[in-house]
Amino acid sequence: MHELSVAQSIVEIIRQHVPESEWERVAAVRLKIGAIAGVVPESLEFSFQAITAETLLSHARLEIESVPFRIHCNTCDTTAENEDGFALCSKCGSAYTKILSGSELNISEMR
Repeated sequence: MHELSVAQSIVEIIRQHVPESEWERVAAVRLKIGAIAGVVPESLEFSFQAITAETLLSHARLEIESVPFRIHCNTCDTTAENEDGFALCSKCGSAYTKILSGSELNISEMR
C-alpha cells in the first residue's frame, strides 16, 4: 500500500518541523494532491489515522485538496483540464504541451 508510506512521510515531516511538546496542538495537515499523483485520498486518510492512533498526533486530521490535471498547449495556446491524465491538447490534438498541474503531493499547511 503506497499510501501507508506517504502517511509515514507526513508524520516524519511533522516530527521534523513541530517540536514534540506541540504535537498535540497539530489539529490538521493540509495537503494538495494532484489527479495523477497516484494517491487514493481515502486510503491515505485511513493510513494516517492508523499510524497516529494512540500517539500525540491521534487527533490530527488530513485536509485534502484535489488538484486537477491541467495542460497548456504550445501549438494553439490553449489551457485545458482532463481527467484522464493525457497530455494531448483536446482542441488541436498536439502533443507539444506542458503539464501545469496534477502531479502534486505537497503539504501546504500544518495547523
